[in-house]
Amino acid sequence: MPHPAKECNITLLSEENVQKYVLPHYELSQAQIERVKFKNTDKQRAVYKVDYLDKTYCLKKVYFSKQELLFVYSAIEWFFRNDINVPRILPNNDRGRFVNFNNMLFILTPWIEGIKCDYDIKEHITSSIDNLSLMHAKGKNFTPITGSSLRKNLENFPYSINKHFQQILNCSNLAFKYKDKFSKLFLQHFNINSLLAEISVKVSSNMCKENLSISLCHLDYVNKNIIFDNNSNVWVIDFDKCGIDYCCHDISYFLRRLLRRTNNNWSLELTLECLDLYNNINPLNIDDYKYILAYLSFPQKFWKLSRDYYNNMAKCNHNSFFYLLKNSLEYDNNQLDFAIKFGKYIENKFKTKII
Repeated sequence: MPHPAKECNITLLSEENVQKYVLPHYELSQAQIERVKFKNTDKQRAVYKVDYLDKTYCLKKVYFSKQELLFVYSAIEWFFRNDINVPRILPNNDRGRFVNFNNMLFILTPWIEGIKCDYDIKEHITSSIDNLSLMHAKGKNFTPITGSSLRKNLENFPYSINKHFQQILNCSNLAFKYKDKFSKLFLQHFNINSLLAEISVKVSSNMCKENLSISLCHLDYVNKNIIFDNNSNVWVIDFDKCGIDYCCHDISYFLRRLLRRTNNNWSLELTLECLDLYNNINPLNIDDYKYILAYLSFPQKFWKLSRDYYNNMAKCNHNSFFYLLKNSLEYDNNQLDFAIKFGKYIENKFKTKII
């Protein structure tokens, strides 16, 4: 049964109510408003496009606390003051940086006109990785303003990877037990994907966590959040997930989304070109490289889909899971080939054995 408060929020988040109760705090009560995104989950969020006179704004309902919002505001301001193109959070009529409507927090920023990063355009890829390197170089001395929560992630990556590997092994036992269509497909590809997971576990366990580069990170640095304006300038939007973390986490997240694309499918050449460009501004050490290799080697979709399938067998759509798994396995041989060659490249670069 839907939670009453959440259902109430859905009604309150209509364009009419937002225009009536939120926009007047920005002297925008006469503006045209259009909801362009809505996500009704535990982290409920909504995005509106607001047009007034000759200006366009982005109004967003955020899903986190005031203290976390102050951290996000600090991060955006820090990047802005260090010449990174970001949409600043605009002040309301009282010079505050958010509006509280019915215990929901809203922020307003300029609307960034342009096109999102296209992974099929080489210049977009290279400009994006250059920009990420510059963000990390500028973000190393970041401190949030007083009153902010301290978003410091720094996950125990080797522990997490090993835990996920054990879940894959547990899923293999369940696959032998159930022998349904999903399980048969899982077992057909188990050897390749378990080998990928083993590489990830081995490399991450030999990594010196204390040596990893740390900075202010975006943590959702993917094409939808990288905008190229009419002058081909790079803009970065949506800092909802930002935090102090390992630079290689940000890099790996960007590269994994890029390498899963059909046209770039697990291209070692493209990966090395990106890392060389990154190194020109913010050099990486051997442990950063190990993290990236371990992250990109792990069979993320194979693990997640199988875990979710066997945890929800009684109520999930078995056919949907089967086809999701089938699509995710199209290039697992390429991923294994990539992992082995990338490992050899790192060994040659740093003159040490890692696999």
